[in-house]
This record gives sequence, C-alpha cells and structure tokens, in this order.
Amino acid sequence: MATDTTDTEVLPATAILGRNLTHGMLDTLGRAIVTGRYENRPFPTEAEIAKTHGVSRSVTREAVKMLTAKGLVSARPRQGTVVQPASSWNLFDTDVLRWTLERKFSVELLRHFNQLRVAIEPEAAALAARFGDAADEAAIRNGLAQMEAGEAGTTDPLEADIAFHMAILRASKNPFYAQFQSVVSTALRTSIRFTNRIKGRSANIPDHAAVADAIIARDPAAARIAMTRIIGDVLTLIGEE
Repeated sequence: MATDTTDTEVLPATAILGRNLTHGMLDTLGRAIVTGRYENRPFPTEAEIAKTHGVSRSVTREAVKMLTAKGLVSARPRQGTVVQPASSWNLFDTDVLRWTLERKFSVELLRHFNQLRVAIEPEAAALAARFGDAADEAAIRNGLAQMEAGEAGTTDPLEADIAFHMAILRASKNPFYAQFQSVVSTALRTSIRFTNRIKGRSANIPDHAAVADAIIARDPAAARIAMTRIIGDVLTLIGEE
C-alpha cells in the first residue's frame, strides 16, 4: 500500500546540512555583533567570512540576510554591510534577545523586560479568566503542579515556572498575546534565574496559585491583580539589586 507523504516534507541531506550551516553561521556572527566584536572595525565582506569560517558564499549570504532582517546589519551603497546600533536591533527576535541576554549581564535590560511584562501578562491573565477553556485550565493547573513538584526537587522549577506563564498567554485566546510566548520564554530564563538567586529560592507558589485560582474562578479583575503582584515583586527585587 502506498504511503501518503503529502503532509510531510522530506528534505535531502544536503538541504539539511545547508540549513544547519546557515544557522550556525548566523549564531556565530550574531553573537560577535552583539558582544561588540565589530564595534571599532568594519564588518567583513561575504568573501572574507566564507574564507575565515570555511563555508560557502551562499551560506554566508543567507546568514547575512537573516542578520539584516533582525536589524543587526544593513547594506549600504559603496559601504558594504554595516553593523547597526543597538537601538536598531529587533529585541522581539528571540535570537537577538538571547544573544543580548547572554552577553555582559544587564540588570537594566531585565528591568525593561519586566516592565513590558506588566503591560502584557496581567491583561493576558484577565482574558484567560474570560475566554480560557477546560484545556487551558488543565494546562495552567499542570504548570502550577509542576512548580510545586519543582519545590520538592522532582522537576525543573525553571521550566515549570515558564510553562505556567506560557499556558496563561495561550489561554488569553488573543493571537497577539500568544505571539509573545517565544520572547517571554526566552527572557524569563534569565530573569527567573536572577531573581531566584537573590531570593535564594524558586518562585512564590501561593502567588502563582492565586493567579490560577482567579482564572479558574472566572474572575478577570482578581487574575489581573494577582499577576501584577508577581511581576511587581520581580521589579522590586531588580530595583533593590
């Protein structure tokens, strides 16, 4: 019997290798830009990059295109490829955000990120209380249960904390809020590690339970207040550092 492969994309080995090389080159160049390696020197040409890293010109060209899309470089007539100032970088791009967070640690960047969270997550929690369904409630409950298990040392508390917040963004049923999942998840890894180090423990379970209880009770106002309290505590900790 014939196998239906209409929904499955089968890539040849050369295509997979090319994609991996491109993303590897992207990661190498992106990190170099964000850490300031090209701050006082010109960005190399595609030919120079290809020769230095032993990759093809097509791989280099595609990686530079991706850097351009992320706002890290731009192509200028008679000037070639130029590194853009940090103000032009797309911090909503998870690669750029990850590279930025992994360079010299910045409390200010974490503060800015959590200020953004205040504008998003409390309202997402309120929307989740209005529009979330049974599957969303189960995901939120599971995230909380995993956080409790993390306190007992049987699961990863960091991953559980992130899963809890992601479940609420999805439960909002707002596609714009849902689009923030990757950004919030990426930055939360650094933010949670930092605040947990200050507190000497992982997340406050009762505060997170208050958010979950309010959502499940279909109380948008209480959900909004409870989530605001969690992020407000983070901002207080960062401000005291």
